[in-house]
Amino acid sequence: MRALGAFGGGLGGNGEVCGAVAGAIAVMGLRFSRAREDEKEDPRMWSYAHEVLERFQKEIAKNHGSILCREIARVNWKDREQVKAFYKSEKVLECGRIVGETAQMVGELLERAA
Repeated sequence: MRALGAFGGGLGGNGEVCGAVAGAIAVMGLRFSRAREDEKEDPRMWSYAHEVLERFQKEIAKNHGSILCREIARVNWKDREQVKAFYKSEKVLECGRIVGETAQMVGELLERAA
């Protein structure tokens, strides 16, 4: 969890890729990639990563037309006043919904992979 903290605000407050989808892809790597050089990757990693991105775009962030945080949240994360206003607005609830639905999707995928 600690390692993913800086994913917020579009990867370190830069407004780029939504941290929820980046975190979901990271979880796929944790589950399916190799831990040592002598291990083999589970080839399902790629299909699950593709499914994460496709479902995020088509189901979770579909009304935003993008996977970019700055377009989803409609905030310039480098502008302190915009960030303060964001956290006082209803937009913060939309980001919470996106994070929750992405976490639920990840859980479903991991259960299916078991």
